[in-house]
Amino acid sequence: MDKTQKKRLLGLTLDQLKNVASEVGLPAYAAKQMADWLYKKKVTSIGEMTNIAVAKRTVLAENYEVGAYPPADAAKSADGTVKYLYGAGEGRFVESVYIPSDDRATLCVSSQVGCKMNCLFCMTGKQGFTANLTSNEILNQIHSLPESDTLTNLVFMGMGEPLDNADALFDVLEILTAPYGYAWSPRRITVSTVGPLKGLKRFLDESECHLAVSLHSPYPAERLSLMPVEKAFPAKAVLEMIKQYDFRHQRRVSFEYIMFNNLNDSLQHSKELACLLKGIPCRVNLIRFHAIPGVGLQPSDIKVMETFRDALNNQGVTCTIRASRGEDIFAACGMLSTAKKRQTR
Repeated sequence: MDKTQKKRLLGLTLDQLKNVASEVGLPAYAAKQMADWLYKKKVTSIGEMTNIAVAKRTVLAENYEVGAYPPADAAKSADGTVKYLYGAGEGRFVESVYIPSDDRATLCVSSQVGCKMNCLFCMTGKQGFTANLTSNEILNQIHSLPESDTLTNLVFMGMGEPLDNADALFDVLEILTAPYGYAWSPRRITVSTVGPLKGLKRFLDESECHLAVSLHSPYPAERLSLMPVEKAFPAKAVLEMIKQYDFRHQRRVSFEYIMFNNLNDSLQHSKELACLLKGIPCRVNLIRFHAIPGVGLQPSDIKVMETFRDALNNQGVTCTIRASRGEDIFAACGMLSTAKKRQTR
């Protein structure tokens, strides 16, 4: 961020707003007033915070701004999905995806510009890693979404690995679920991860939001060929950690499994996967692979996916096939990338 640019209030927790209040000579309770204006009334300027003295608002506005900003661009799919482009610092952008359906409206939220994980099947990983998003840049995707009033669910499975940007993620999760913030139920929020163990433990200890783990193969060598992170954070270690926590009640764990033709879609894979997940109350979401440039992988046939789903269900593992949305605008799973936009703007 440019040193001459004002600091942003949107994305600050209540404790952080108390620090701001102290800095400008306001009493501690002014933090709650600011939070109310930011997260409930959704003001666009400090001048609108009318229960704060005019002189103090003037001091506050000298160094701070609300920090809400609209999408820079949007693309709408034939199926109603909308992909939004947001600025994330000088020359940087991220994408988020709004997915409406009959009874729900979900936003897929990004946490990083690019990604360090370099999964073979993901365009974001091919873009490389540029920066962690700030809590402001993460929260603004939700706050400034044109359809924000219709949202029923949030999934942190856009660009980047959320638990690789844990501090900003946890600030956002607090604001989303706290009474002073948006007061969302954590059951409406899912965080998707490849399984960085330090961040995962913190999430399991501190959050009541749902968890989704990218798995994609029950075999370590095969998963490693798809996901280099298997070397640092093996799936078995991730699963052993998850088994230490209670997922039998409200909080849910699911496993994401992208299916590739003649690679990970055999009945033997389903049997091994069921064995691997034994003892974890969970759901497996099968996802059709969306072809990306320069990668020779091919999607599994729908009938193969249905057979795989049925085999898992018959082995006692709840399994569904996730509907593919937004492929025509490169908004489907694994297709988000702003590399070209960085080059052309």
